[in-house]
Amino acid sequence: MLTLDPTATVGSFVRERPSRSRVFENLKIDYCCGGKIPLAQACEKKGIDTNDVLQQIEASDAAADHSGLADADAMSLTDLADHIESTHHAYLREELPRLDFMTEKVSRVHGDKDARLLKMREAFVALKAELDPHMVKEEEILFPLIRQMEAVQPNKTIYAEEVASSIRDMEHEHDHAGNALEILRRVTDGYVPPEWACNTYRAMLDSLEKLESDMHQHVHKENNVLFIKALEQEQART
Repeated sequence: MLTLDPTATVGSFVRERPSRSRVFENLKIDYCCGGKIPLAQACEKKGIDTNDVLQQIEASDAAADHSGLADADAMSLTDLADHIESTHHAYLREELPRLDFMTEKVSRVHGDKDARLLKMREAFVALKAELDPHMVKEEEILFPLIRQMEAVQPNKTIYAEEVASSIRDMEHEHDHAGNALEILRRVTDGYVPPEWACNTYRAMLDSLEKLESDMHQHVHKENNVLFIKALEQEQART
């Protein structure tokens, strides 16, 4: 088990105990795309006291109920790839078309009242355009390679470059998706509806916030667990 070392990466904290993601969500500390930087550096960027964050993590660790969050680090590479597809990819395939309709409607109807809604719509369209082919590439290229790599004999070093190259591409696309999510949060005032917002507007913001939370878990499981373990496993063969 990791000690609460502020020089450890943000992603490693969540990799060890998924429940810690709630602390980082509350503090708006990026543990997915930004999960490779030390906690102390992440706190400095946010202007947050590192010791206070460590205390919050300790309190989270001491809490009795950590249910509801999958322990990605305990899974095999194959099981984790399967979990990501059945949980996060399935969620996106259901939610993205719904949010596509809602963001289009809200921006069209209320864009004259708040021009930021047009930026919200633009950011969502960019996010969806990134995620749709991204999931296909993972399901048809990267994840099958990882499953095959895990299944071959330990002394064989096939798939190394293919896996590494595909992971680099996926991480780059994760960064693009993260940028779109940041825009969505900023132009919606942290998903807080104005007083005049209609029910569709309010439902859209609630769904966008849930999308952001799911994406954080999704990308964390890939960037900080699946990808790292796949590369480590392949390097161990050499």
